[in-house]
Amino acid sequence: MRLIPDVDDLAADPVAHHYDDMIAPSGLTNFLGTARVDHDLTAVSAVTFPPVSQGLTRTAACFVDGRLLESYGAPITHEWRPDRVRRSATLPGLELATVTVCAPGETAVAIDISVTNTGDRARTVPVTLTLAAGAAHAEAAWLDAVAPEARNRAALGASRLAFANREGTAWSVQGVDTAAEVRLSGIAPMAGEHEVGIGGIERGGDVTVHLDLAPGATARFGYVHAVGTTEDAATAAFERVAADVPGAVQGAEAFWNRQLEAAFTPGNTEFSGHLPTLETDSDALRRLYWWGALGTVWFRRDFAGNVLGRSYDTLMPNYWATTTFIWDFSLSSITHALLDPEPMKAQLRHWIASDIHTHFGTSSLTGGPVGRWYSVNDYAMTRLVHDYLRFTRDTALLDETPGDRPVREHLRDWALAWQSLRGTGPLADYGEIDNLLECVSSYTHEVASLNAANVWNLRTVAGILAAEGDTDGAAALAAEADALVKAVADLYLPGTGHFAARQPDGTRVPVRHVYDFSVVGTTIAADLEEGTRREMVEFYQRELRTEAWLRSLSPWDPDASFSPRPDHQWNGAYPAWPADAARSLVALGAPEVAIDWLPGLARSANQGPPGQAHFTEEAVPPVNGGARKAPPQLPYIIDWACSSAGAYVALVIESFFGVDPRLGSADLDTSHGCIADLDPGAVLRGLRVGDRLVDVHADGTVTDAV
Repeated sequence: MRLIPDVDDLAADPVAHHYDDMIAPSGLTNFLGTARVDHDLTAVSAVTFPPVSQGLTRTAACFVDGRLLESYGAPITHEWRPDRVRRSATLPGLELATVTVCAPGETAVAIDISVTNTGDRARTVPVTLTLAAGAAHAEAAWLDAVAPEARNRAALGASRLAFANREGTAWSVQGVDTAAEVRLSGIAPMAGEHEVGIGGIERGGDVTVHLDLAPGATARFGYVHAVGTTEDAATAAFERVAADVPGAVQGAEAFWNRQLEAAFTPGNTEFSGHLPTLETDSDALRRLYWWGALGTVWFRRDFAGNVLGRSYDTLMPNYWATTTFIWDFSLSSITHALLDPEPMKAQLRHWIASDIHTHFGTSSLTGGPVGRWYSVNDYAMTRLVHDYLRFTRDTALLDETPGDRPVREHLRDWALAWQSLRGTGPLADYGEIDNLLECVSSYTHEVASLNAANVWNLRTVAGILAAEGDTDGAAALAAEADALVKAVADLYLPGTGHFAARQPDGTRVPVRHVYDFSVVGTTIAADLEEGTRREMVEFYQRELRTEAWLRSLSPWDPDASFSPRPDHQWNGAYPAWPADAARSLVALGAPEVAIDWLPGLARSANQGPPGQAHFTEEAVPPVNGGARKAPPQLPYIIDWACSSAGAYVALVIESFFGVDPRLGSADLDTSHGCIADLDPGAVLRGLRVGDRLVDVHADGTVTDAV
């Protein structure tokens, strides 16, 4: 039984597709930057190594025998692993394959390209890559979803082109590792600004390699795309990688296997903590656990100039590079607290010192705020600090004074922030859709989810204060929670399993959304009547669950026609929602329903780390039984990967094993675990709680780890 995955364990299923099929282009990272791997056999885009960005600029499009490869109509098969993407295609008399990696330790992408002559005659095959760049170096935070790009000038070099912005502060050096014909495009730069899809991307030039192939013979060459803030830096990176492209490919595999091993190993040198290993006979549970771990590790960013030293981005490879969203980070809260608590602590200090009611995230380039306020922020910050404290036992954080006040005072403020948002009634009014789910027009104002979260905030902070000896402060917050919870429960619509959103005029608008189901279930399940809990589970089964994924909004909800965005609408779900829905099922007393769902849900872990949204099977046909990732094109604008993947780690540790390390108690409460119903022999090994390493067994027994 494998306890630690390697790159093969996490490989995506091969996917063959034609030009512009409904396939989300995958991403690669080496923690210094990211790149998008496009449909074409060699094309890459969004090659971004902060502080150098290139927007979504596409380069290295492939021509074979003088013809654009994509125009042949041949399907191209993509095979993703954490370390690489292998692409392959068959043309008349030719087999072509490429392996693309982000070179470890370098601000560079490398592609190893091989061509095999499957015909019965010798031939010379010209392979041309058209090169473009949009290298930019923005000193300010990247405040738009797409990273900055700039017009570049191109200059010829030996088997390469060197691109630079006007100021000479951002460089992109691209070329091959063998003798080649290189030429500039000869096309005059376009006047003024232009948009991708309208004016296109300016071509700097192209590079052509001629491969002499006997029948049955294979020949190769390598392409390298390196960036830097100076010509010397970009050129040096290019030359180091181009000197051994096959070595860069092998190095990427070794690099990623080291990261995965370190992530589950106490005392490793890559992370400030580690995740416990999961010993189980349930292939589905193991797959989801590893999926969640990969999807968190994937977003580690260690680039030079990162204001936090290390951060964890939220999306990649298309949108919001260098931004960490408070909401998404909180959905992987337990994972961060266990895997890398030191960067988590730095991120928390930074956010606590800021005004969390004015932005949704932070730029790792500047430390400055990004975006508008999200209503979830008080709940998210309380959850983050609570999980950090209870798993690390670093209660000294409460005495620190980011923002010139002790952290315990910030906690109290977050727990009471809802009071300033009350309208005419007892609940907080969270405003319009831009502060909530963005694409559900009826989910506005007094929503059940965040008002239930306010009850949880009050009780959680009360528990922290009680553990610190502030019994009066704890009692006051607990009393507030008890007074508030009935008003939240009053939003429930009896007999339906779902809640209403109360509008400023008192109207109660029914909303059949999973976010209410998940947050209410995971925060105040014990306060609900037994019949309400049963009806909520029935609603989930009847209207939200699919075989392999989840509908965020019931298709029976009138608002299902409002938006095609699959992260929060009827046609799909944001990646944390299935995990949190399963956590809610356990809390509502229906673990058997969650357990029954796992095999189908685990099939959706077959396309790399969790996407920002996956389609339901009714909306788009699945990929080998797994819910298909949604693409970045309009109208979906969905990224290929999202950091909230850590919610699946929390599902295993907190819900199935019932792990609840309470502050003020030396015991580890596992009384609410249900893993024995799935696998009576399961063990969570090497869980760190403070300075103690423990094994948690399916029967709830906790022993010191060997």
